[in-house]
Amino acid sequence: MPLPRIDQPLFNITIPSTDEVVTYRPFTVKEEKILLIAQESKDIDHIILAIKQIVGNCLQEYNIDKLAMFDIEYILLNMRAKSVDNHVTFNITDPDTDETIELTVDINEIGVKKDPDHSKIIDVSDSIKLKMGYPSIESVKDIVSGYDTAKSDHERSGSLIDIMTDCIETIVDGEQVYKLQDFSKPEVDAFVDSLDATVLNKIRKFFDTMPVMRFEKEYTTKDGKEKTFVAEGTETFFI
Repeated sequence: MPLPRIDQPLFNITIPSTDEVVTYRPFTVKEEKILLIAQESKDIDHIILAIKQIVGNCLQEYNIDKLAMFDIEYILLNMRAKSVDNHVTFNITDPDTDETIELTVDINEIGVKKDPDHSKIIDVSDSIKLKMGYPSIESVKDIVSGYDTAKSDHERSGSLIDIMTDCIETIVDGEQVYKLQDFSKPEVDAFVDSLDATVLNKIRKFFDTMPVMRFEKEYTTKDGKEKTFVAEGTETFFI
């Protein structure tokens, strides 16, 4: 006689970058094991792979490669709230006093922060515009790997430009729309190389102002000073 099957409840969540409503189930013991191993490793590559595996397991009929990194972080946090507890307690070390501070955070209060100056449209000229897409979890992994293996600042800069290029979805020239996926890498690289510094700065601003998971928690040190602990991105989950 087989063991009983446990049905998991399903929940809906809105993807921050697209406003799509998707369905997910909570973690099981299987995902908890993956999570604990990743937390203990402190290795960003291992953590990213674990995040991808967990979200891929729990998200219902959705291609997670389409998600921006901050989408995945947001979904992961909500999975954690439904699976374990919406409150998480952790310790930090104050940088000035070296004392250990215990903080408790309500996961439901952590959200995606959006900069009002952020735009996915980059003006190249009066008629030409770029439409940007957000870095996926694989892009983030590539950024980390590129930085870890780069032997010089020049190689690191090249790696970042490659990521920027990968995030250009379309080029709009008047009424003509060009999807970059339809062109070869040499053709795309030639176009990007022709951009002037002002456009490159606008692309950098796109990345600098991207939505991000962020929370702040106030605390008081033993000498009575009030301070604020801030966490952003993946560290909002692996604290």
